Amino acid sequence: MEAFIQKYRKDVTGVLSGWDRVRMRGMQRILANVGGMMSYLSHVGVWLKDFGAFVERTCLAVRQASEQAARRLDRPVLYLSSSAVDKYEQAQTIAEQDRVQEGLVCVFSCVEPCQSYKVQSDRASKTISLQKALRKCVHLYHYWRHKDFGLMHARLQTWFPFTIEVCFNGRSWLARQMDKQGLGYTQRDNCFSWLEDVSASQKLMEELRRFRWPAFLRSIAEQVHPLQKDILRGFRTEYYWSMTESEWATDVMFDSPQALARVYPSFVEGALTTFASPDVMRFLGKKPSGPFKGEIVSSYLRRPEGVRVKHSVQGNSVKMYDKQGNLLRIETTMNDPYSFKAYRPKENDPEGPQQWRYLRKGVADTQRRAEICQGVNDRYLEALASLDSEVPLKQLVASVCRPTRWKRRPVRALQPWSVLDQELLEVVGRGEYTLQGFRNRDVVAHLYPQACRTREERHRAGARVTRLLRLLRAHGLVRKISGTRRYRLTAKGRDVDSRPTGFPLAFRRA
Repeated sequence: MEAFIQKYRKDVTGVLSGWDRVRMRGMQRILANVGGMMSYLSHVGVWLKDFGAFVERTCLAVRQASEQAARRLDRPVLYLSSSAVDKYEQAQTIAEQDRVQEGLVCVFSCVEPCQSYKVQSDRASKTISLQKALRKCVHLYHYWRHKDFGLMHARLQTWFPFTIEVCFNGRSWLARQMDKQGLGYTQRDNCFSWLEDVSASQKLMEELRRFRWPAFLRSIAEQVHPLQKDILRGFRTEYYWSMTESEWATDVMFDSPQALARVYPSFVEGALTTFASPDVMRFLGKKPSGPFKGEIVSSYLRRPEGVRVKHSVQGNSVKMYDKQGNLLRIETTMNDPYSFKAYRPKENDPEGPQQWRYLRKGVADTQRRAEICQGVNDRYLEALASLDSEVPLKQLVASVCRPTRWKRRPVRALQPWSVLDQELLEVVGRGEYTLQGFRNRDVVAHLYPQACRTREERHRAGARVTRLLRLLRAHGLVRKISGTRRYRLTAKGRDVDSRPTGFPLAFRRA
């Protein structure tokens, strides 16, 4: 991100990074599988033949108890005939009409699909068994104006296993914190177009990364599902909280809409025509090399608030928006964290040795998730910085298309229109070499794959690549990493970096 900020420092007034929209899920793990549910039924003394009647009584009691808080506070409880209704907008309208500044706004009830259980009979063996099944039941949406999170909601499934989902917006949390600190800001939708003190606001945003989620979510569960302990009757199980969906946004604030409008079209064009599949994989923390089973999708969409470019890999994505005129938003959405790593002990051995293991959805790994998402945004902004060069095209072309000297020896001009130089620039600019650089053997493998059968052929190919690397070094496009045999693109090299279209971006603009 520093490369991007440095390049556009004359137009950028500040940067804010942190959680945007987040969805937490609470699940009682034991009740979420057939074996655990059978143990619970045995604990409370319910036979499978009585399961249907028991579930109906229990779920009716859960629904009545959950709605009781709203009726006690004289808040509306409304039934929605369709789940497609915009509940957030309706709750916001009710809060404004009733002037609710803090506390419960309303409760919506709606019939929606859910994962629950059914009793299945087997005619052959004349037995019945409990099985998981996709059912439909009433879900209750509790909307509050929370003292810290603003307008938020929790969704309760009124059938077993009583799953709870809590949704909030990190920008709303920040607005409440800035109000307490007396910091000025201009908020539009879910972003800030102006901040009085950007560094102070970012420090406040960092506090949400260290938020104590278990205690907060436990208090929410007690409000929406007050009969939990009565239903369990001493059967030991608690809610396990996980972050099922999260958006981590980096907002780059330009000083005017005109400043962003000058550069955003080149960002959109470059993101769609220049960023290849290996680049997208690198953005989202995956190795571009090696076997990969999945789909990489880049899409373009013109929305009312601006133009959106989105790159998706296996349920995770990174998006780019121009919002509210002067905001460039880079947003990482993580729905499948298991392909990422966290340095932690085993889940059932918290005092054991730490190793790099898969990233969990549980709230215990939220800080690591934030680090990963910020890394994705940083890599994307760094790539955007290389798309549009402030150097005049004539000057950029002239600097590489004329002969030069390297250690007192003449070096030919670069010929970006020739097939060999195009392939060379494309290889050294591949996404997998951005972090650790590339070696002579890496370039040989791409340029001369057929010349690797014998030792003599490899030696000749390596010598040819050495001369080509000397050409790039002489023109200042690559530099050698000190103490290693690796090379890395320079800032100038990124400006004329060749991509899979087969021609350097700077020359394609000509």
